[in-house]
Amino acid sequence: MNAVLKESLYEQLLALPDNVAGEILNGELHALPRPSGRHGVVGRGLGFNLSGPFDFGRGGPGGWWIIIEPEVHFIRDVQVAVPNLAGWRRERMPSVPDDHRFEVVPDWVCEILSPSTAKKDRIIKLPLYAQYGVAHVWMVDPLAQTLEAFELQQGRWVLIATLKDDDEVAVPPFDAAPFSLADLWG
Repeated sequence: MNAVLKESLYEQLLALPDNVAGEILNGELHALPRPSGRHGVVGRGLGFNLSGPFDFGRGGPGGWWIIIEPEVHFIRDVQVAVPNLAGWRRERMPSVPDDHRFEVVPDWVCEILSPSTAKKDRIIKLPLYAQYGVAHVWMVDPLAQTLEAFELQQGRWVLIATLKDDDEVAVPPFDAAPFSLADLWG
């Protein structure tokens, strides 16, 4: 009799096609097609506005790693989130890992909402980020042209800013180098 070996969720995640993004959240594999162009424009705008001053120290304080779509392992190969962007203070993560697994909890994550991901990002991922101690979360909605910023205080999310359209983004943890929210809309 041949025993059938069942693949682990992480093995299933690794076997997803290149055009599919995957996460393991609360014991369930979530797979979605790659994001839309509008989503990509917002990600590019955030990366541009944050990496210069915070990652490279150009016009800002530096001291951060800003990474697009890192594979964050809260529990290695078991609890795996892929935020659209994440940031680590360099004193907490002095260097970027050699492989694709980020096992230090980010100090900040950003989720770019879409109709197919908004519910998961808010209902599943936001509590997960609190559980593992992510200090700041931004939720950016390209369709509504809004940014909601949350700060973890005593294990609970506190909404610290709601911005829209072309408001100035001067929100922790990146309040030292403000930029216009309009930069994200293309």
